Amino acid sequence: MDIKKGDILELQVEKLAYGGRGLAYKNKMAIFVEQSMPGDIVEARIFRVKKNFAEATFLRVIEPSPYRITPPCPYSGYCGGCKWQFIRYDKQLEYKRLFVEELLYHIGRTEEFRIHPPVPSFKEFGHRNKMEFSFSDKRWLYPEEMSKGVESNDIALGLHVPGTFNKVIDIERCLLQPETGNDILQAVREFIKGSKVPVYGLKSHEGFWRYLMLRHSYYFDEWMVNIVTNGQKDFIVQEMASTLNKKFERIFSIVNNINSRKGGTAFGEMEKVISGKRAIQDKIGPFIFEISANSFFQTNTPTAEKLYQVVKDFSHLSGKEVVLNLYCGTGTDSIILAPDASRVIGIDISESAIANAKRNCELNNIDNCEFLCGDVKTALSQINTRIDILVTDPPRAGMHKKVVDKIVSMLPEKIIYISCNPATLARDVSLMSDTYRVKEVLPVDLFPHTYHIESIVKLEKI
Repeated sequence: MDIKKGDILELQVEKLAYGGRGLAYKNKMAIFVEQSMPGDIVEARIFRVKKNFAEATFLRVIEPSPYRITPPCPYSGYCGGCKWQFIRYDKQLEYKRLFVEELLYHIGRTEEFRIHPPVPSFKEFGHRNKMEFSFSDKRWLYPEEMSKGVESNDIALGLHVPGTFNKVIDIERCLLQPETGNDILQAVREFIKGSKVPVYGLKSHEGFWRYLMLRHSYYFDEWMVNIVTNGQKDFIVQEMASTLNKKFERIFSIVNNINSRKGGTAFGEMEKVISGKRAIQDKIGPFIFEISANSFFQTNTPTAEKLYQVVKDFSHLSGKEVVLNLYCGTGTDSIILAPDASRVIGIDISESAIANAKRNCELNNIDNCEFLCGDVKTALSQINTRIDILVTDPPRAGMHKKVVDKIVSMLPEKIIYISCNPATLARDVSLMSDTYRVKEVLPVDLFPHTYHIESIVKLEKI
């Protein structure tokens, strides 16, 4: 029997594929099913059929896996923020470890290596120090509302339906952020509804209020509110800031990023400090870091502290080494390694990140770090000193092949690769496999209830 689009099938889920979907087989065809896990027997509707696989929408559980739990979030199954809430947390860690191990073996061309049990998140919920919420001039309707003919006449402030740019779920409370963040979210929603200033239409590209970004300092309990708007209306933004400051004593910074571009990004063309400080501060170990509205900082502070300790342990510095830190961002890796190194050189393409890195060195009295601003592909040619240890922390896309080739030609004794994407990690490791061997891997779970996992890999020259 051929499998066709629209077929409703009973499927036994056998494993989880990288990307977080359950994998079942029917008539020798692989079928990927969202919101399912190994051990589930589910009913699913086929919505796409390709030559070698099909994709299906989850309809209901016929027989649950023993590791399936009831998600605590009312938006689970609709929101794209954390799709794995239905999987018991210890099993999430097990699946993530398997993703890393299998990709390194099958794509990375690795031989025997030691993979440690994943470091769990310090907290399963309330762990995120940064949340970005979108405005929409029309609230997304749930399927049961659509079936009843309900019309969407209200605005939304919340998170996107997966795979869409214009469907926003109105979120009252997100379990991933500390509770004060949810109180701020509600206060902003109430103010904007009463402001009579229209929110941004994701199709019309008209309206004022676009995004709300909340940042939280875990160690100092400081909050930053970044309101992103389409254009500039100082009076109404200042009124919102005054309202929030009266309600929340832990708000230390309110900024307005102005973004009139049509592209869906919360970065502004111009930033104005509305009240309080330009940036807040947080800590990793003994080090203080300044966090501005658009600077990068790991989103799970106490668990990130464990990650950076692993980077330090894998580096095994004696005080004599020259360390090169690629994609250094605001200098976190560089600063944490600096006290045990002779010299640290950081490279990043972002001018603001490099400025923050220099500022963070000043805050921590670090004087043996230097930073280059530029594309890593070209900036590597400016390095004319021997590198003992190379630490690389690239974005999800991994490293460009030219970067990998240059690293191999520099022949550092040891490479520490920090990855948020095991697929591109495995690809890059494969490109270095003739010269470097993977010795140790430690996954660190910064992103509970998602399939994402951070990994620290130690490679040594063969």
